[in-house]
Amino acid sequence: MTSPMTLRIREANKAGKTALIPFLPAGFPSRDRFWDELEQLDRAGAAVIEIGMPFSDPVADGPVVAKASLECLADNVNLEWILSELKARKGTFRAALLLMGYLNPVLQYGLERFAHDAGQAGISGLILADLPYEESASIKAALKSHHISLVPLVGLNTSPERMALYADGADGFAYFVSVLGTTGQRDTLPEQIREKLAQARDIFDIPIALGFGLRHPDQLRELDGLCHAAVFGSALITHICNGGTSEEFMKPWL
Repeated sequence: MTSPMTLRIREANKAGKTALIPFLPAGFPSRDRFWDELEQLDRAGAAVIEIGMPFSDPVADGPVVAKASLECLADNVNLEWILSELKARKGTFRAALLLMGYLNPVLQYGLERFAHDAGQAGISGLILADLPYEESASIKAALKSHHISLVPLVGLNTSPERMALYADGADGFAYFVSVLGTTGQRDTLPEQIREKLAQARDIFDIPIALGFGLRHPDQLRELDGLCHAAVFGSALITHICNGGTSEEFMKPWL
């Protein structure tokens, strides 16, 4: 069974576009408005929507995402709320839905319970930023029985040998981290990124999505189609904080 995330990304690519994967923390900028922003992203053509599971001790979130997530936690956003609200809206989004977060909240919720409830909520994929490959087998197995893909994270310092480990049995897409550091907007991308993206494309037979550091569409044009999809979060959050809407933000990227 091909992952809905793969299908949506391939659809965009067949139309000659880089698939778009916007990220928003669940409950941002408020518990009610979050669902309106999600609907806007879906209407605007997102292939996959990445929903952050707010966590108080992130290792990959830059200041913009971390601040937004802390505000959501202060507003009592938790996994129970996220999954129950998603379940109530199951089938209403054309975009595939992906959860992103950290291992601790998932273990606290209960791995089997999480996999079941996420499947019931229509989730297609999961990213756990602090999960080592060597500890991923049991989580991958629990998710697989509910047709949820564990999306691998690779980056500039990932060797070809280690990429091959991640690629074995991977589905959905591979997330290529464009910088050595946390999330956040950058004006330029590292020089070696073209070479490493080409390497990842040779190793993975699923789409490659580029994330971390993207702030404007011109950065994608510079890559000449080396990635199949683009993930952006901090730039979108900043746009909303400045009074904009998700639908407005998406237009230049289409």
